Amino acid sequence: MKRHLQAEHNTVVDVKRGDVTGDAAIDTVYLTADKTPDTPFLQNITLVIRNGRTNQYEKIHLKENAGYNPTIFLGDFTGKKAEDILIVINTGGSGGIINAYVFSFMNGKFHQIFDSALFNEKYKYDVAYKNYWKADVTSFHQKKKYSLDLHYKGEQYLAEIYEDGILKEPIKGWVAPLSGVYPVDFERDGIYELHTFQNIAGKYSADRLGYMENVLKWNGKEFASDRQSVAIFGEDIHSV
Repeated sequence: MKRHLQAEHNTVVDVKRGDVTGDAAIDTVYLTADKTPDTPFLQNITLVIRNGRTNQYEKIHLKENAGYNPTIFLGDFTGKKAEDILIVINTGGSGGIINAYVFSFMNGKFHQIFDSALFNEKYKYDVAYKNYWKADVTSFHQKKKYSLDLHYKGEQYLAEIYEDGILKEPIKGWVAPLSGVYPVDFERDGIYELHTFQNIAGKYSADRLGYMENVLKWNGKEFASDRQSVAIFGEDIHSV
């Protein structure tokens, strides 16, 4: 989604401090952006790092650099005993889609080691409604299939698409791009994983069937899925 609005002066929108270069000096990590009049929409969001040892500044331009509520998290994702930089930006689009990046200081310079757009391209899915009130979600990257029971959607919903348990016509859903990327130290070893969420949509975007979750772990070369699961919604229990 692109918006062309007149920008005001560049300003700091988030700041964190930590050792991101691994030299034991505390660095300062900023996100700067151009504000726009009468809206929280930000443009030209830029990562700026002040080296705590040299006091020099480095600017890193983000691929997708416009959106809402950009945030910084500092934590060790790579196990190199220095803090890496996680940036998350809300796009403002339907479904709560985000842009997310991780930067790590390696071999004397900062490298981007995670890009949500590349993740979305790599992790592909198929969502297909099946007879007898089910939907199958196939994860091609992980070579897994998940079968969802749709009874919790209610009689009216099911009656619109099923007759005696048989689909009236084929229905395809989809798995949306990333809507959440959260740092979690699952193993409590000081090294964070990326816990990602994607909406599983049914007939339309707001018709949510559940969430696809991946726990991404750094393997020395990239963030790879350590485990994948589907979170489903519970059915209300009515007391007799």
